[in-house]
Amino acid sequence: MAMLTAKLTSPAAATTWLPGGGRRSAPPRRATVIRAAAVSYADELVSTAKSVASPGRGILAIDESNATCGKRLASIGLDNTEVNRQAYRQLLLTTAGLGEYISGAILFEETLYQSTTDGKKFVDCLKDQNIMPGIKVDKGLVPLPGSNNESWCQGLDGLASRCAEYYKQGARFAKWRTVVSIPCGPSALAVKEAAWGLARYAAIAQDNGLVPIVEPEILLDGDHAIERTLEVAEKVWSEVFFYLAQNNVLFEGILLKPSMVTPGAEHKQKATPEAIAKHTLTMLRRRVPPAVPGIMFLSGGQSEVEATLNLNAMNQEPNPWHVSFSYARALQNSVLKTWQGRPENVEAAQKALLVRAKANSLAQLGRYTGEGESDEAKKGMFQKGYTY
Repeated sequence: MAMLTAKLTSPAAATTWLPGGGRRSAPPRRATVIRAAAVSYADELVSTAKSVASPGRGILAIDESNATCGKRLASIGLDNTEVNRQAYRQLLLTTAGLGEYISGAILFEETLYQSTTDGKKFVDCLKDQNIMPGIKVDKGLVPLPGSNNESWCQGLDGLASRCAEYYKQGARFAKWRTVVSIPCGPSALAVKEAAWGLARYAAIAQDNGLVPIVEPEILLDGDHAIERTLEVAEKVWSEVFFYLAQNNVLFEGILLKPSMVTPGAEHKQKATPEAIAKHTLTMLRRRVPPAVPGIMFLSGGQSEVEATLNLNAMNQEPNPWHVSFSYARALQNSVLKTWQGRPENVEAAQKALLVRAKANSLAQLGRYTGEGESDEAKKGMFQKGYTY
């Protein structure tokens, strides 16, 4: 990000004492304040964010690490090899018609540089369908010293050079995920660390042409009520936007990936889509400036149908932002189970992906009914202490 310096006059002028007791006032001391100038990528960042936040479309998140992708493959009896990971992601990224419902795809670094078995770059497969390629840039969660058994996200070291390389490869937005745990407090230290890390990442990403997705995931773990989730979410997002502003992040050139405001997964009383929508939109309206183009919700272990119903409930009236989805498991679960690693099932698996993508497209437009959904799509996917 280009910088400029502004000279501000100190209120008190320096004084020089002369022989015999006289004195002479020196010129006022000046403090140098660094302020961000216009972002060189500003217009492109705004254009990219608007493209991702376009009506009836959302994000396909396939940025699982190799280890987590291996867990997904193991669930259908496949070994965790690069060939199998490539085959699965090729299935997803070459689905004809996907661009009607999907505006962006978050990739893992391996996938960003891969091609199809026919030699076509995955990045080009996406661009041909007007889908923006994105890239996961964080380096994962590690224990946060001094906290209540909480985590912080690493990856700021070398981030600028990595973002520059990802941009050259065709990525146009980035994702950084950190987490906040309600059962762990959360501690003030963990919340501040999450917010500051997200803000530094966002500024670095924008400086290198990538729209940052800002994602402080408030984990579903716990037996707390929905009101407690709302309280924590408001605190977290308040800190996030405070530090985004301090880091001179261009709000029109970011996207958010929040958790929906729900009760803890172990709470005895489930919330309706209408209650989740009410609490989530309350939080967003209190904390998120209308300058932000898009709110791309994570599914966080909800079932495919739950995630879609909740999104639909939030789009029953106009919002200041594009309210949409950035789902991983809630778009892929049925796909994996249909594919089973068999070439003859690829076409059926791609149809399953389109079914889920279209359902969420309708939810973004507020037109999803939930009719005809399978029992499999209604199964919850919450995993306590989930990592990826």
